[in-house]
Order: sequence, then C-alpha cells, then structure tokens
Amino acid sequence: MKARKSLISLAMDAVSLESNTVKSPRHSSLSPSAPIPHLHRSQRLFISLKIYRQSSLGLIIRRSFMADFKSNSRDEVLVQSGSVENGEINETVGPNYAEIIVIRHGETEWNADRRIQGHLDVDLNDAGRQQAVAVAERISREPKISAVYSSDLKRAFYTAEIIAKSCGVPEVTKDPDLRERHLGALQGAILNEIAKVNPEAHKAFLSNQDDQEIPGGGESFNQLYERCTLALQRIAQKHIGERVVVVSHGGTIRALHKRASPHRRPTGRVLNTSVNVFHLTDKNKWIIKSWGDVSHLDGTKFLESGFGGDRNSG
Repeated sequence: MKARKSLISLAMDAVSLESNTVKSPRHSSLSPSAPIPHLHRSQRLFISLKIYRQSSLGLIIRRSFMADFKSNSRDEVLVQSGSVENGEINETVGPNYAEIIVIRHGETEWNADRRIQGHLDVDLNDAGRQQAVAVAERISREPKISAVYSSDLKRAFYTAEIIAKSCGVPEVTKDPDLRERHLGALQGAILNEIAKVNPEAHKAFLSNQDDQEIPGGGESFNQLYERCTLALQRIAQKHIGERVVVVSHGGTIRALHKRASPHRRPTGRVLNTSVNVFHLTDKNKWIIKSWGDVSHLDGTKFLESGFGGDRNSG
C-alpha cells in the first residue's frame, strides 16, 4: 500500500513539474510564466493525464503498475486507459483471432441532458456528429477494415455510417443485439429525477442482482450480457484473421468488458466515440488489447461533452 501511494505521489509530482510547459488546446503556446487559462475540471484532468502519460516518470510508473496488474490478474487482459501508443493500432491481425474495434456512438442531446435513452431512438447532436467524424478519421488510418457493424439505433448507426465511408466499407450491417440495455419505465426520464418519478424502477436500476429486470419491459443485466456477447461472438466467427468495427452503446460495451475480464470493472467511463479493441480467438477466448482511447478528441472543443451521459446507459 505504501508503495502504491508513493507511485501516486510521484505521478502528481510529474504533473506538477511539467504542467507549465503543456500547450493548451485553445492556445498555440504557453510559456512557463504565462497564466493558465480557465478550463473546465474535465479538461484540466484530461490535460494533466496527457502530461503524465508523456512524462518519463509517468512511463516508469505505468510500467510498474502494469507489472503489478499482470501479476495479480486471473484474466489475460491488457486494459489501457487513454491513447493507444502513437494513436495507432498498427498490428497485423493473426490467423487465429478477429480484431474487433468497439466504439461507442457519438453524443446525443439526451446524453447532454442526462436523459435515459435505452432503446429509444435518439439522433446525434452537433457535437456527436463532430465526434463521429473525428473517430472516423482516426480509424481510417488503421490497416484494412473488413466490415462495419452497428446497433440499429440511429445514434450508433449514423456514427457507423460515417466510419464506414471513411474506411471505404460499402455498407454497415445492422444488428439489434448490439443495442443498449432496455431500461423499461426509466426510458425518457432525467437521470437525477428517476428516484422520485419511479422509485420501484429506480431500485431495480441500482440493484446488484444481475437477473433483476427493470419494470416496464426492461431487461436485466444478464439478458443484455447474453445477447450482446453472443452477437460479438457471431461477428468474430465470420471475421477470423480480419479487423472489423462495431459501434454500440455504453452499457453494452461495459457488458462486453465483463465477458473479457469478469474479475475487473472497466477503468473510467465509456466515453462517446471511445475506441476499445478486443481480440476474439477461434477458440472463443476474449482479450482486451486497449480500452478507452479518446486520442482522436485531443484538443477539441467537444472533448468535455464526451463525458456527459455515460451513466444514462447509452
């Protein structure tokens, strides 16, 4: 525990020592003596993490953490929060697995308003469309994308269409099993108001019982887990030796994480258009190669908005 605290302290020192040299996303340069412009907390946190990742001290700490992670985990999983190295995947897909790049849809107005969507079909807002263009440009730099799959809900499908066009994939294959969890009577409600609006459904929503269905026709976590993991397995079986893209939803992506790493929770929120890379082998083994990459949103005005709405479950 003392060693872990020391590492955290070193990380904070690295951020403190190097923070005055970082370039602001809204300013071309900042000298060490220049005042730091006012930024939202989420932007300050992102910049601090970026400094930490780029520092040599940060590299030492990350290596130490990953060594500890691997030695204590029963799952074969590399969970990397933040950017994939150099912002690229750049791997040749082996003959015995499929590489599946799982991406959360762009932002919607309901995400921004913290309104629960579930199976309700809400379109992207302007920020969400910008996010989709940004992630599409990032994915287009990867080696050949063989196919693009998507939930049939508009917010995912429109994100997938933009990605497919950038990658030269002629069409997007819709799969309803990639949908968000159906949240029953809670759908359409503001997250902060559901305890008052529908206490019974709110209690079910917070339940730790994975077989607890949400009143009003909602799904249990187990029902979500079964349909979305089977969907990803079907896709993988069709594309062994290939790289494909799947666009889905926050709750669904967390369920996929649990299938790959049942003993560990995802690190942080599943942000809008975050990139999460899975390898599914021909023997049905799941490996997480990277998690939560939002490097394509670096320095953009809509990075902050990507944090909103994840707890709305999609």
